[in-house]
Amino acid sequence: MSQPTARQSWMAVAAMFAFAGALYGVWASRIPALKSWLDISHGTLGLLLLGLAGGAICAFPLAGRAVDRRGAAPVTRFLALMNAVTLCLLPWMGGIWGVALMLFLFGAAHGAMDVAMNAWGAEAEKHHGKVWMPGYHAMFSLGAGLGALSGFGAATAGLELAWHFLIVSLVLGVPAASLTAIRWESARSTGAGGGFTLPTGALVLVGLCAFCASLGEGAVADWSAVYLRDISQVGEGQAALGYAAFSVAMVVMRFSGGPMIARLGAVRALRLSGLSAALGVAVVVIWPSYPLVLGGFVLMGFGYALIFPLAFSRAASDGRVPPGQAIAGVATLGYGGLLLGPPIIGSLAQLSDLQTAFVLLLALAVLMGALAPVLRTGRT
Repeated sequence: MSQPTARQSWMAVAAMFAFAGALYGVWASRIPALKSWLDISHGTLGLLLLGLAGGAICAFPLAGRAVDRRGAAPVTRFLALMNAVTLCLLPWMGGIWGVALMLFLFGAAHGAMDVAMNAWGAEAEKHHGKVWMPGYHAMFSLGAGLGALSGFGAATAGLELAWHFLIVSLVLGVPAASLTAIRWESARSTGAGGGFTLPTGALVLVGLCAFCASLGEGAVADWSAVYLRDISQVGEGQAALGYAAFSVAMVVMRFSGGPMIARLGAVRALRLSGLSAALGVAVVVIWPSYPLVLGGFVLMGFGYALIFPLAFSRAASDGRVPPGQAIAGVATLGYGGLLLGPPIIGSLAQLSDLQTAFVLLLALAVLMGALAPVLRTGRT
């Protein structure tokens, strides 16, 4: 059988990114409904989200080994199914302990899929000689935005969580499965592999940039709807639009960020990103009216969108550390922020309030911009 065309390869991997993003967007948009159903505090919700993060962290090395031994494409397809199944089973759990277990499994499936689909995307780039990764991540953000919009519609219509999760999984999962049904030969290895390493030297600061951005992104994903409902005093349907606005801004910036980076350079692009994120958080915290908070989330989306591409590019061009090891180390810190952000915000909100907890994101955005010179290499 002939090898897939560039278009087929792009569509296959992009479908997986979009599907994973949609499932996460659906989940993020219905967190207030889950919180109300369980009748739990911010702190307890933060602990549940910590379980989700723990599942992903546990799955990272296992997914790496599975990709090495089974191939990125088949592992990605299997994990896409597991991602949808665990989400659909979540509303059927009988209480908080059942929900905690299923959130752990959902986090594991989502985290493992993240590893596998990025590996598949890297293989597709190498095979076709294209630079596709920023576009793949844009498709994830697009899917997350669509998932969040479905949350707005479901909440407005009074659709139960179980039906909402099932409908989205089927409506988006079937075409995604069709697009990924291509013949793809992934590189395989019988070695142990699959683990994550910590960055060293200057890459520690590069990883810290990614950590700051991803912590903010994770916090918006899991707390924006709760923030709008509790602080801005809007209904569940309107609250679901917060993450949708954030995700749309991420998509726009990721699709247009390449020319911007080429024109401004990595250092100035990061400084502007930090400024945009800081302004967005300031608006959200200081002026909590609904329209302004939505605008703040848009500015945050613009600010966070390019950090991972910038950090990975800097890691790959380090020169002192092999590219694969450098990228893996930066990714470890970066994804750590994405996973730990929601429970950290929940714990701070329990100690004070959610509005005060978001001030942490402002400090991290300022730090992110201040670290911009660490992106300077011979090419920047």
